[in-house]
Amino acid sequence: MKQGFPKDFLWGTATAAHQVEGNNINSDVWAEEYSKGSPYADKSGDAVDHYRLYREDIQLLARLGLKTYRFSIEWARIEPEAGYYSKSEIEHYRDVLKVCHEYGITPMVTMFHFTSPRWLMRLGGWSNPSTADRFAKYCEVVFKELGELIPYALTMNEVNLPVMLHELFVNFNFIPPVGIEAKSWTAPEWRESAARACGTTLDNYFTFHMASDKASINIIKDAHRKAREVIKRINPNTKVGLTLALPDVQSVEGGEEHAEKTWNKYFKQYLDAIKGDDFFGIQNYTREIYGPNGQIPLDDDVEVTECGYEYYPEGLAGAIRKVAMDIDIPIIITENGIATKNDERRIEYIKRALEGVQSCINDGINVQGYIYWSAFDNFEWTFGYNMHFGVIGVDRSTQQRIVKESAHFLGQIAQSNGLNKA
Repeated sequence: MKQGFPKDFLWGTATAAHQVEGNNINSDVWAEEYSKGSPYADKSGDAVDHYRLYREDIQLLARLGLKTYRFSIEWARIEPEAGYYSKSEIEHYRDVLKVCHEYGITPMVTMFHFTSPRWLMRLGGWSNPSTADRFAKYCEVVFKELGELIPYALTMNEVNLPVMLHELFVNFNFIPPVGIEAKSWTAPEWRESAARACGTTLDNYFTFHMASDKASINIIKDAHRKAREVIKRINPNTKVGLTLALPDVQSVEGGEEHAEKTWNKYFKQYLDAIKGDDFFGIQNYTREIYGPNGQIPLDDDVEVTECGYEYYPEGLAGAIRKVAMDIDIPIIITENGIATKNDERRIEYIKRALEGVQSCINDGINVQGYIYWSAFDNFEWTFGYNMHFGVIGVDRSTQQRIVKESAHFLGQIAQSNGLNKA
């Protein structure tokens, strides 16, 4: 097998603001963490203090040999109240971007990674059609200030996650998406408490994670299109896309119809929004197998990750091949990874996943980057700090970074632009 990857292939790791920065107090998720009956295992608190330590962290990624850093700009920081845009927060992210460029790291910026400003909930959140315009305005403000520093932009992260959550609620045999713990997520009282913390009522409280009906999905699509339009108008050189969470959907005899229906929900219903994008961000962690009665539960002897889903690095190639049947724009793997304390299994996971990516490229599929999730062991939403996705560990009592062997492995791959010397 040919071992080289395309020239200028994007090798890197990813984070999300709320999961690493700490003290995102103006966001809806912060309110949820502190609500009565909250399903969150931990409070995010200071997280891994990346808001303060970003310079050292980016320098560390560069020293490891990585070339791309995907991170998010936090809407709740930039616009803590409706119509007020914080100059100090804009300057903070300006410096983050400058540090990336200073150390030869290509920044890939996600404009929305699950967390919304609290004030948005008072307006109906992601059930209000005007949210699309408000989101686009936030993107406009950021890009007028910072656009020339951002070569790649993702408007939104995993726009299909609410649909996956809805499927989970309908059938509890489904494996939860990354960061979601099923039983506690369904507890009713915590959303009412969170709504009060955001200054509204439960009837008006509609977070991004709840946007699974046709109307709210259309609002999300509209937000993406309008954000893309303002970004390209302000800085035409920025390449713009979105990301979808896509398990490798497979079927056994009799399950073909279930699998096709699921793939349409997860992927094909978003094709109209993807049309016009510069690239597509695919995020894969495992597979789902469907039989005549729906998704097939895992056997007891199947290896699973800390999140409880199947250890299956080959799922990445499977998902890429399915996506490539319907789109003709470049594909960037914006997330792929594993939650485990066993770093040898992480290295094996990365190796096997990249062997699959290489086979896709050899077959002519235009894949232009691999971004591992995640850079650090961080706050994994309702699971708190119990999941270990990072190639870099963190002692949160001291915030000391602990480089794992998988970080060196990924850095060697980035430096050699392939698996042959790693």
